Amino acid sequence: MRSSLKMGLAALVAAIPALASAHPGHEHSTSFMTGFMHPMGGLDHLLAMLAIGLWAASLGGRALWAVPAAFVGTMLVGGGLAVAGVQVPFIEQGIVLSVILMGALLVGAARFPVAVCAGTAGLFALFHGAAHGLEMPLDANGAEYALGFAAATALLHVAGIGFGMAVARFQAPIVTRVAGSFIAIAGLFLAMA
Repeated sequence: MRSSLKMGLAALVAAIPALASAHPGHEHSTSFMTGFMHPMGGLDHLLAMLAIGLWAASLGGRALWAVPAAFVGTMLVGGGLAVAGVQVPFIEQGIVLSVILMGALLVGAARFPVAVCAGTAGLFALFHGAAHGLEMPLDANGAEYALGFAAATALLHVAGIGFGMAVARFQAPIVTRVAGSFIAIAGLFLAMA
């Protein structure tokens, strides 16, 4: 557990210089950095992706890697669908709903079979990926952009996992539930905005 937390913190610290120097939308930013910054630029994406990591940590076992992997993989599919012109309905509603429901799953300490958890994460990821794909700049390299938003998402998952493992280490599951309630409430505010 300690090494996972250290790896998560190291990844987060390693990303800080890139985050500080990125200027999405300017001609100086690369396709990778534009993609990387997209999930970081919206509270809805941030909360959902951190919540996925936190949920995976609270589930433990195979879910620790299966849930985030299902999210990242399906998010890439959603991005590809959007770039290909396939309409994914209710994208914004799906994203906001993912924040609310992920918060609720954390509050309720929901535990399901790993396949159900991965499928749930994948369903939410489809909407996030479609949003990333639709907002890809026309002059961006699609592969670099996708790699960027996938890397940022994985980093956010690792941060959520690190936090969740720290909570588990201190045997304070109430912290996960409180974090889930903040995430769900923030999702409700996003829905009303």
